[in-house]
Amino acid sequence: MRTFGAVAVGVLLLGGCASGAAPCLLAGQTRMEVVDLYFGRDIAGRGTVTEAEWDDFAARVLTPRFPNGFTVFDTRGQWLNPATGAIGREASRMVRVAVPLGADVAARVAAVSDAYKTRFRQVAVGVVSSQACARF
Repeated sequence: MRTFGAVAVGVLLLGGCASGAAPCLLAGQTRMEVVDLYFGRDIAGRGTVTEAEWDDFAARVLTPRFPNGFTVFDTRGQWLNPATGAIGREASRMVRVAVPLGADVAARVAAVSDAYKTRFRQVAVGVVSSQACARF
């Protein structure tokens, strides 16, 4: 990915419980790992990742690794290319997942990130993680 979209409306929705803090605020909530993944959609020399390509990626890569669900946001991001100093802007997708702590999250996130970078020739996929209280 060559961008990082705007972070975080959902942190406000899922937030409120920091690690080591008091019990979760609302009844039925449990501590979870919340991961935001930022996927740039511009492919050098080819254009943008299409809706059909995104849907296929979500079905084949995201869903098997996060079968309990995730949320996809359309975003627009900006990033600074450290090699050239140029600012890039592009359409992006942000995916938010909330999963139980210790549920091999790191390996699943790495697999998704690696698959996207390979399939769509991206330099990186942005990943932001935190703990929060949630119920579904």
